[in-house]
Amino acid sequence: MPTPNEQTSLLSKATTRNHDSLSSDFDKDGLSKFQLWRTEFLLLLKNSVPVILAYMLQNSLQTISVLITGRLSPEALATAAFSYMFAMSTAWLIGLGGSTALDTLASSTFTGSRNPHDLGVLLQRAFVVLTLFYIPVAILWLFSAPVFQLLGQEEYICREASRFLSALIPGGLGYIYFEILKKYLQAQGTSAYEGLSSR
Repeated sequence: MPTPNEQTSLLSKATTRNHDSLSSDFDKDGLSKFQLWRTEFLLLLKNSVPVILAYMLQNSLQTISVLITGRLSPEALATAAFSYMFAMSTAWLIGLGGSTALDTLASSTFTGSRNPHDLGVLLQRAFVVLTLFYIPVAILWLFSAPVFQLLGQEEYICREASRFLSALIPGGLGYIYFEILKKYLQAQGTSAYEGLSSR
């Protein structure tokens, strides 16, 4: 047997023959290529609609706020855009990064754990840990005007962005909880779908 190198095929000839026989068996069931494509498209469409709606709702807070403030004045639009940029680089990233750990942990726990309560324990831990990470961010948002002045922003942006972020503090915590719950439910939905498709 020759030594494998960068030009060696990843699939052996036996694997390729098995794949060809499976695809030809599948065609023998009477399904045309169009029916296969249509079935796959409908399956993807059905499973993508909840994700699309979730991301639309997730981005609606920022979009609607910027649309409304954009009609008030250029200064209000600048304040809202700057505030959301600062929120994204602080709290939103805690929600996204911290909840991404649940992608791996929750899926493997849901499929591999003998105790079904382990998934709930992960959810509770994520709530506690990410809430603790959010506390310094909330304090930073409350007293953000001096920070913005140190960054060299104009006086009205420092003042108004600090007020905007102070009002956004409950929304930041809600966003983090939303991300945690989304990953928790996605892990169960994805794992359940994988379990059904393997049968």
